[in-house]
Amino acid sequence: MIAPAKPAEPVVETARNVLGEPLKTCSTDPLTGFYRNGCCDTGPEDAGQHTVCAVMTDEFLKFSRDCGNDLITPHPQWNFPGLVDGDHWCLCVLRWKEAFEAGMAPQVVLAATHENALQFVRLEDLKAFAVD
Repeated sequence: MIAPAKPAEPVVETARNVLGEPLKTCSTDPLTGFYRNGCCDTGPEDAGQHTVCAVMTDEFLKFSRDCGNDLITPHPQWNFPGLVDGDHWCLCVLRWKEAFEAGMAPQVVLAATHENALQFVRLEDLKAFAVD
């Protein structure tokens, strides 16, 4: 007797980066991402579009704080450690764009920046700040 065929495995789409390749991890220390999985994944519940893997600098962190988004102060209740110079973090794409327009944009890791960021910023602009 022939065994019945196994049901098909569900197809899971792999998140893509701005280069059209599979999305790489941004950071696990500190653990970043809207879903706190280390990646700049996004979904319908991510209203802030945390899609840009950015390399923090003291200048950018101060700029962001002055614009009302304090990324320096830890908030353990939200599993947020507070960021320091050199940390990689999944940044809201519109915060990156605001910093870019103000001449304060942090560098980005293209391989870890979600393709949805391209709905708000140009690839050429991201490439100008790429570390990879």
